[in-house]
Amino acid sequence: MKGKVKSPKTKFGPPTIFILCFFFFVAGFFLSNLLSRDVPGVVRPSLRILESAGENREPMPHGETGESYFQVIPFQILSWKPRALYFPGFATTEQCEKIIAMAKANLKPSTLALRKGETDESTKGTRTSSGTFISASEDKTGTLGDIEQKIARATMLPRSHGEAFNILQYKLGQKYDSHYDAFNPAEYGPQKSQRIASFLLYLSDVEEGGETMFPFENGADIGFSFDYKKCAGLKVKPRRGDGLLFYSVFPNSTIDQLSLHGSCPVIKGEKWVATKWIRDQEEED
Repeated sequence: MKGKVKSPKTKFGPPTIFILCFFFFVAGFFLSNLLSRDVPGVVRPSLRILESAGENREPMPHGETGESYFQVIPFQILSWKPRALYFPGFATTEQCEKIIAMAKANLKPSTLALRKGETDESTKGTRTSSGTFISASEDKTGTLGDIEQKIARATMLPRSHGEAFNILQYKLGQKYDSHYDAFNPAEYGPQKSQRIASFLLYLSDVEEGGETMFPFENGADIGFSFDYKKCAGLKVKPRRGDGLLFYSVFPNSTIDQLSLHGSCPVIKGEKWVATKWIRDQEEED
């Protein structure tokens, strides 16, 4: 009599295989759903949407004033109120050193645009830095021209609307109290054009102090009595080669009251910065 043939124990029958497949399907679905949510303790892979947007794509046809290639200028949004953006590594160390060398020979005490009723004596101590103005056309090395062109790309505001670079040096204890870069006609009188944006290029590191600060960031303290000499609010630490862009005016041309800003006193070290003010109309030569 023939005996029954038993299947090897190492093999699975159809029902077992079906159960295993169903188990792995459910486990995979659960894991993918978990990773798609902001669950504490679960590390999600970082997205690179902006960085990879130009991969495997040909540049679009462009007009006569356009460019035939993609560009990536890294930036971080520091604040929406006021609109402030940070640009790491905007300039090289060599470029920063060249700009400082150009400015050193012509530094003078920084001045202020005076409001109605103000005098040099009444505003003494508000701004204690030294500085000089240098236009890109004066720089035979082309360094300022390259920086100016990059600022135009980052802001999408024409080079022709920018003032000459204001190169500033802040020594120990020097600072600039909170102020606006835009000129309120009610305080300064009629204006031919308005400063709408400011780009600060930090030319040196600062060991301690010297931050650019926005005391009214997100509306804090606005409408209340405020000490304009106080170093408070959102603070941006100067790092050589990095840039800071902020807008002083809304798209409807009204001044953004939250764009109040200043330079904290330098506590240790020295601060060098190149400021590019950009206006709503083309600047006259």
